[in-house]
Amino acid sequence: MTVSYTLEVANARFAGFTKLLFRWRGSIYKLLYKEFLVFCSAYATFSVLYRCFLTEDQMGVFERAARHCNKFAKLIPMSFVLGFYVTQAFQRWWGQYTSFPLPDNLMMVVSGNVHGTDERGRLLRRTLMRYANLSSILILRSISTRVRKRFHQLEDVVEAGFMTEDELKVLNHLNSDFNKYWMPLAWFSNLASQARQEGRVKDDVALRLLMDELNNYRGKCSMLFHYDWISIPLVYTQVVTIAVYSFFAFCLIGRQFVRPEKLDEHKVHLDLYVPIFTLLEFFFYAGWLKVGELIINPFGEDDDDFETNQLIDRNIQVSMLAVDEMHQNLPPLQKDKYWTEKSFSRPFASAGRPIFMGSTYDMRVSDEDEEDELVDYQQQPVMVWPPAATKQKKNGGRSGRFCCCCRSNTDDSPDHKDSDVTNIMLNKSDPAAPVQIQDQCSIRLEQKDPQDHQSDLIHASSEPHQN
Repeated sequence: MTVSYTLEVANARFAGFTKLLFRWRGSIYKLLYKEFLVFCSAYATFSVLYRCFLTEDQMGVFERAARHCNKFAKLIPMSFVLGFYVTQAFQRWWGQYTSFPLPDNLMMVVSGNVHGTDERGRLLRRTLMRYANLSSILILRSISTRVRKRFHQLEDVVEAGFMTEDELKVLNHLNSDFNKYWMPLAWFSNLASQARQEGRVKDDVALRLLMDELNNYRGKCSMLFHYDWISIPLVYTQVVTIAVYSFFAFCLIGRQFVRPEKLDEHKVHLDLYVPIFTLLEFFFYAGWLKVGELIINPFGEDDDDFETNQLIDRNIQVSMLAVDEMHQNLPPLQKDKYWTEKSFSRPFASAGRPIFMGSTYDMRVSDEDEEDELVDYQQQPVMVWPPAATKQKKNGGRSGRFCCCCRSNTDDSPDHKDSDVTNIMLNKSDPAAPVQIQDQCSIRLEQKDPQDHQSDLIHASSEPHQN
């Protein structure tokens, strides 16, 4: 989370804020010192060049240029441009925090309305909350670099205990170009309806309360994704950045201590060598710009960014343990990984792919935490469900179909004469170079009658909560 200094300002006292000025972690000094050193070095270079190396005529040209730059640099509306930009960025920053999907309210509603002190009742409540936590993890790993490094692949989510192997198969079985964070919430909805049919949710009013709280939770997950998708317009960010850097580029010459233009100005002229007020101005304006850069995306790894890994650990412990505390009951049925645990492990993993699946979707993490870019390659349409009966006849009565929800090329090897096979083809270097088969992620779907098509759809969306 952000660097907290609440304790230091708990009491208003003399020079109470002074202690905060000497902190390094999360400070403006840590954020700005490189740019500040570059500006000071560039200013000193021009100053030494003017004082030591220019001829008299060249000094006159430099002095006229300095006065001209100083006169017209004042026309750049720095306070207005930066003030409005940082205000918008701060509102966006706070909106992202308030949109974080905390499971507390949903957990209270589940505990109060899904009844049963037996093992089946406990299993229902814990599974419902596990689906809610799984949805938040799927959305966070697509927008947060910290979470993406922790859960680099969906198998890492399974290993962490948020999802079972069967649920992973159903999730991968759905071919969608968009983020599938909503899928566990659909399982939640189906499981809540099943609990109503079993009489564990007493009436429709309680079920409606469950669904309202679920929709509120889903809305927050969706809002986080939209914040990541729709940024502050790039043109405005460019205008602000160009305004700040061009202003201080002019200041490198315009704020030099040159000889006065008129003789009577010698009486009031000071040659300080070090431009104290210009350096303060740089610190304020450039620091203001850095604040905007820092808070425009709080899901990175800066000191003041949201600590999403801690939030995930907090959410799973609150929702899974508290939902048990409110229903003291005894031993297990089908158990999740944390069934008997009072503390939770923190599995870490180590890399990602594209449409907009989240800003971290393509992020690859090497041992040095460097990002690799994926080469764009042709995306071919893939059939997910068995074709119509007329089409099956044309296929020569094939016993089944292999399909893969990936960008792919078709393998025409003789070993696959009687089935359609799709392989993942990755080429990280030259797109024209021969590609190698890295993996094969195929799902075999048995052909069925066209009448069974609808039942397959229903079965795929409701299967996980029955395991």
